[in-house]
Amino acid sequence: MSSYVLGYKELMNTLEALNSIRFDAIVKKQATQMYQRAAKHGAGGGGTPYDTGELMESRYQKKDEFGYTKEYAPHVEYGHRTRGGGFVPGQYFLRKNVDIQSPIFKQDLQKEIEKQLRRK
Repeated sequence: MSSYVLGYKELMNTLEALNSIRFDAIVKKQATQMYQRAAKHGAGGGGTPYDTGELMESRYQKKDEFGYTKEYAPHVEYGHRTRGGGFVPGQYFLRKNVDIQSPIFKQDLQKEIEKQLRRK
């Protein structure tokens, strides 16, 4: 495609550079960092809540995915009702981990974009 299209040569060059970003590698790095952070005890800093250790042992990472396989993980994350009618509040350990990782992800994307634009 000609860079003459609509006269947006700079935009076309930027989009071409963005297309060559190693996005998959950046996403895999984020999942790896979240997986490693989850190995820490306690939900406060993005770690996994610890009682028996089963929840932490159920954490997994596959390429660009990170999560937990234990069926009760969502109940620990969001909270749940007890048989007696009470409520156990959620610990939001996964959300905290994502919140910690979000600015790192943005920064990594910006660095990669800048690196690609310098190559052009």
